[in-house]
Amino acid sequence: MGTALITGASSGLGLEFAWQLATAKHDLVLVARDEARLTDLAQQLHQVAGVDVEVLVADLSVLDEVERVADRLRLGRLPEGDAPDAAAQAAPAPGVLAPVGLLVNNAGHGLGQSFVGGDLAHELSALDVMVRAVMVLSHAAAGQMVSRGRGAIVNVSSVAALLASGTYSAHKAWVRTFTESLAVELRGTGVTTTVVAPGLTRTEFHERAALDEDGLPDIAWLSAEQVVRQTLDAARRGQVIVTPSWRYQLAAATVRALPRAVVRGVGRTGLQHRD
Repeated sequence: MGTALITGASSGLGLEFAWQLATAKHDLVLVARDEARLTDLAQQLHQVAGVDVEVLVADLSVLDEVERVADRLRLGRLPEGDAPDAAAQAAPAPGVLAPVGLLVNNAGHGLGQSFVGGDLAHELSALDVMVRAVMVLSHAAAGQMVSRGRGAIVNVSSVAALLASGTYSAHKAWVRTFTESLAVELRGTGVTTTVVAPGLTRTEFHERAALDEDGLPDIAWLSAEQVVRQTLDAARRGQVIVTPSWRYQLAAATVRALPRAVVRGVGRTGLQHRD
């Protein structure tokens, strides 16, 4: 069924993408910083689903490491010196790896701070992971996909892209617009792009970002399984934008209809509550 490369694959939505794609018999390239988690996941996926799995350890806030991942997308093989982890026992030999037919730009970066008075290095790291890496990897993937006349790119945005809640909203708004623009450019090439805009989803992300979950009703939360399933269904149809669940579809439509002054007021209230 082809090969998929997933960033941020060791936890959260990335982990769910890995399992659903492996179950659908896609071979995988797993990208994240945590080598131990990736190796363990590669073993499990290979044993349970019988697919080939490559482990590519990379910190997407570091440009040189982003380029290593981009090389895997461009060349159809791991860069020099990055042979698959022997512990995984799951990947074919370097040099004969299949080209990536599906790129999932999932890696995220929780901020947990206000911009003013916050750590600028932390802000730049988030920008690198959620904007620069998405651009670099999409460029690498789109080039080889267009040359083959087929492929798909899935970018993870957020309903926060419609809000005004700090630089996270700004990054995710960029991802949404970038994906739409890329879809226009790729029309007729056989390559599609899909951006998913989930709402609150039960993963490790909120804990890592130090976000306050108290007072949020259960109905506000989505499951990772639901978000990934709807995203992959949309990507298979070539749908450009997908917002999982009717609840967040309604919420997104409501936000788009509101005056931006009201949206900014909601964003300021949210920031004050977090602080």
